Amino acid sequence: MSDDLPSPDQAPGAPHPRETQVLFGHAQAEQAFLEAFNSARLHHAWLMTGPNGVGKATLAWQIARFLLATPPAEEDGLFGAPLPPTSLAVDPEHPVARRILAGAEPGLASVNRSVNDNKRLRGEIVVDDIRRLGKFFGLSSADGGHRVVLVDSADEMNTSAANALLKMLEEPPARTTLLLISHQPSRLLPTIRSRCRTLRLHPLSPEDMQAALTQAGADAPSDAGHLAALAAGSVGAALRLINLDGLRIYEELIAILGTLPRLDRQRALALAEASAQRGAAERFELLLNLIDIALNRLARTGASGQPPAPEAATGEAQVLARLAASPHAGRAWAQTAATVSARARHGQAVNLDPAALVLDTVFKMQETVGQTG
Repeated sequence: MSDDLPSPDQAPGAPHPRETQVLFGHAQAEQAFLEAFNSARLHHAWLMTGPNGVGKATLAWQIARFLLATPPAEEDGLFGAPLPPTSLAVDPEHPVARRILAGAEPGLASVNRSVNDNKRLRGEIVVDDIRRLGKFFGLSSADGGHRVVLVDSADEMNTSAANALLKMLEEPPARTTLLLISHQPSRLLPTIRSRCRTLRLHPLSPEDMQAALTQAGADAPSDAGHLAALAAGSVGAALRLINLDGLRIYEELIAILGTLPRLDRQRALALAEASAQRGAAERFELLLNLIDIALNRLARTGASGQPPAPEAATGEAQVLARLAASPHAGRAWAQTAATVSARARHGQAVNLDPAALVLDTVFKMQETVGQTG
């Protein structure tokens, strides 16, 4: 893939999952895989599920290193059967680990969105991306070693690619383990899900997330509580917030909500124009996500009678409590969240001006306050 294009399986500003040596917060999933490995009944396909950015890809790459560097449990060594491994960790200096880091491990194939004829990153995994695995199996079968296929993410396969992968799951190549990463498993074919063993990963605790951020080289912000609330246990989301100044953007969004029903149009216009600046596509995407978070937190406030804790911005609780003071208001905000999300998807699909889309969203919020006030 061209160096000018973003890697589809890497969070912006974060190390690639294959470079991450320690996985935090998912000991249960690691132990489940180890138990299967040590039982000598290792399933041929594994589905890593859970929210985006919690470490699914990191776990998959860790499993890949482990499988390629560790003899199967049923194989005896020179001095008898080896002791069953108790960890997925592999020494970074192990030849397999070094080859994987260099992208030169012959027993591993990684499938993700490829580049089209116009040198642009495709929006989905296509059937040719899956069919190329046939060549991989042919080239890697001679040495008789284990092989690993990693698909990130399986949600991005189109119908033809999904059907091609399904055939592989139905008739798996010998000595091969398939690792599928899925943020939304409901989007996968039921027949694909049924042929995989699932490892579900959960959002990280604040302590585990901080450890993962430190490992990624990220500087912890002073308002770590706000970061934890917005990231919802996702390291990927936290890194995106840190790198794109997301905490400040959310603070401004809450400040604008605080002016309702008498909207501060000047601040709203400034927020909208910032999202339309050249090269601000990632920040625009983040803003849409932050708007969705704010609307859902408003809906939760109305439904439960109290703002979510902890606050995601200074003064947020007071703003949410005022704008969503009843279950009726909560339902109105939930409907607004659904409407705004649909409008955003349509606006992006037809290349609507980002500033116009943001202003339209703010006016919809003002309208909702008028209906519930």
